[in-house]
Amino acid sequence: MFSGKPMKPTFKCYLPPVQTDVKKTIEPPIKKLEPKLLPGEIVVNEVNFVRKCISAESSHDDLWGKLICTNFKVSFIPQDVPSKQKSQLSHLLLGEHDIPLTCLEQVVTVNDTKGKKKVLGSNQKLKFNPTELILYCKDLRIIRFCFHEAGPESAKKVCLAIAHYSHPADLQLLFGFEYQGRRYHESKGERVNGSSPRGGFRTPIFDRSSDWDREIKRTGASEWRVCTINDDHNVSQSLPEYIVVPVSLADQDLKKYSIYFTDHRIPLWCWNHQNGSALVRMASISDPVQQKKIDQRVFTAITKSHPQRSEVVRSDLDKCLPNIQDIQSAFVKIRQICVIDPFEESEERWLTSIENSRWLEYVRAFLKHSAEIVFHLDGKNSSVILQEEEDRDLNCVVSSLVQLMLDPHYRSLLGFQSLVQKEWVMAGHRFLDRCNHLKKNEKEESPLFMLFLDCVWQMMNQYPAAFEFTETYLTVLSDSMWIPLFSTFLFNSPKQRAQHLKDFAKNKAIPQSEDQAVYFPPVWDWSQQFSTKDQTLFNNPMYVGKGAACVQNGEVKTFRRTKQKTYSSTLRGMSVSVRNGTRSGEETLTRRGSLVSELKPDFSPVKVETPSERFFRDWFSRPVDQQGLLIPLLLPSHVALWKLYFLRWVPEACIPRGGPSTSYHKLSLLVDEIETLQSHLRQYKGPSPGSTPLPSPGGPLSDHRRMYFKASSRHNPPTPPDFLTSSFPFTPVGNLCRRSIHGTPISKFLNGARIWLSTETLNDTV
Repeated sequence: MFSGKPMKPTFKCYLPPVQTDVKKTIEPPIKKLEPKLLPGEIVVNEVNFVRKCISAESSHDDLWGKLICTNFKVSFIPQDVPSKQKSQLSHLLLGEHDIPLTCLEQVVTVNDTKGKKKVLGSNQKLKFNPTELILYCKDLRIIRFCFHEAGPESAKKVCLAIAHYSHPADLQLLFGFEYQGRRYHESKGERVNGSSPRGGFRTPIFDRSSDWDREIKRTGASEWRVCTINDDHNVSQSLPEYIVVPVSLADQDLKKYSIYFTDHRIPLWCWNHQNGSALVRMASISDPVQQKKIDQRVFTAITKSHPQRSEVVRSDLDKCLPNIQDIQSAFVKIRQICVIDPFEESEERWLTSIENSRWLEYVRAFLKHSAEIVFHLDGKNSSVILQEEEDRDLNCVVSSLVQLMLDPHYRSLLGFQSLVQKEWVMAGHRFLDRCNHLKKNEKEESPLFMLFLDCVWQMMNQYPAAFEFTETYLTVLSDSMWIPLFSTFLFNSPKQRAQHLKDFAKNKAIPQSEDQAVYFPPVWDWSQQFSTKDQTLFNNPMYVGKGAACVQNGEVKTFRRTKQKTYSSTLRGMSVSVRNGTRSGEETLTRRGSLVSELKPDFSPVKVETPSERFFRDWFSRPVDQQGLLIPLLLPSHVALWKLYFLRWVPEACIPRGGPSTSYHKLSLLVDEIETLQSHLRQYKGPSPGSTPLPSPGGPLSDHRRMYFKASSRHNPPTPPDFLTSSFPFTPVGNLCRRSIHGTPISKFLNGARIWLSTETLNDTV
């Protein structure tokens, strides 16, 4: 409540005009506001009569309700359901107004009457009663609450509780350990003979030799074997227990050489090309005296694993790519530009500011270097060693991108998940430190996985038919980093994961024989977060890949990858306007040819072409094989801002019934209509040899549909739903509070104005 002290003349009242009516509507017992709690979740503190600010300039659309802090999340429960359409993506673990504690970047308290502001940490004191609470989130949300009508002491306590519980002192204090323990015991009756099969999540975890054996067989790496010298992590603390190494390298030699590598990280096989060349990653050798000898032995072994005994190329990523501090700095800057900073009338070069952040420059740098590695593997038939001091950061990004460009398997949903599991989780990327889950060391924080997802999105944006998954899937995956209920993004290494889960199982009385992936599942078990219907938002209607059905002459055909490297003349590249969604008016070959000069800046047609220039020129002169090699377009105008991620919470950036979601809606309806027609055709025509089996028309069609949107009757032409916006399926309401940007250059940009096209580097307008 307000005190009797006189207010300063500059004080701005944030209460709604009809103050008494608002109080009447929010006073109990009209409606009891109770939170929805997960197993093991408890309420730590709460405060009533809180206003969640929707707009920083007007309180007309603000929500009144209760603010709650639990041991898992910050939850706001509105007194009245807002009239605006709710988010279409219904999370099974989080409500529309919930924020996981691990998602909080900063907790800021404000007293506007005294002009005081404080960033709260763990176990800190607050000497003033807060009138506002601003939560800066790692998923780029900014959420603001006002306490003018709340009890001062209750408001102070809930702010201190949020700050304290968002800074856990130990990893085991993260809510996932309590939740998964309760969930395991509550679901005992659902398991057969006391255990659950791993088949619930088909994505390989790569914590057993059979997963690696299948990958060796799939890629045809006959001269490589699964090595067990790191059993129980006896050799390296950060490598997985099972490592793939050349057949010609004996275990005793690997043990002998391991002591000279950083953290004893011996060379780790990633992938094999069908021509025999291999992609390998390794840490630096700390002893310069031993380096030449070990290099020679390792290079010789990799050469022997190649059918043509081709040369081995080494790429030192520390010397040619930005470091983790540079990447973190660029991300902070672009986040500041896109989300935090108000856009003033004087800000005339918003896109130039984006460019100056260097984030897109770094995205291009990683894509460009990965394309150069592709040339050595595919164009020169040479094996490549990616070297980084610790082999746990830059190597993860580049090795993943190279495999994504070369192998269509990793462009399927399950394949992509196995790629992340193999090259990030089991390879020992420091998720705990880089995500800073415990908020202990900001110097170790760096958004490398976010950088990788942005690079993937760039390729999806250029080749939309080559990927089975959507940008919604990538965005949901990035959000899952901040939900501490899954084992995928919680740990720094496989050993840390195994040790913590072993201690967790012991504390929760879980049998030692139980599979860790069952009692503490990876994020790939999407059924814990989303319904089956919502998971269909992950499916790309345009996907042309193995298992993707199409209709030819009334029969269902399936695209299959050929064993030989071919470039199909029937699978032509998408036009520029289709590929980039909004760009048009440029010739495909012109844009493609420009990549050669980008990969080699001093390239000139007058000069004699180098092998790499010839390789890229030849590739760009052919039609795109969606199930073959993909090389990204790398001129500055080809690398766009990922708007769904960076601008999804900005209300002004949401275009009603517009943006890529409209295209997704129309494509989904078309695909769904084709599948419906196929099912009807099958009632009159039996299956032909080699055709893809279709669901029985007698069964419930909704269970078999792959698309979120369903085709309507031909008597009722489809119309875009009312809730469709460019930020679909996310909701921006009340998740970003700042001054309006209407009338500023950024608002003109969001409305499609081409006012910087002569100088800007993105060339991608809404």
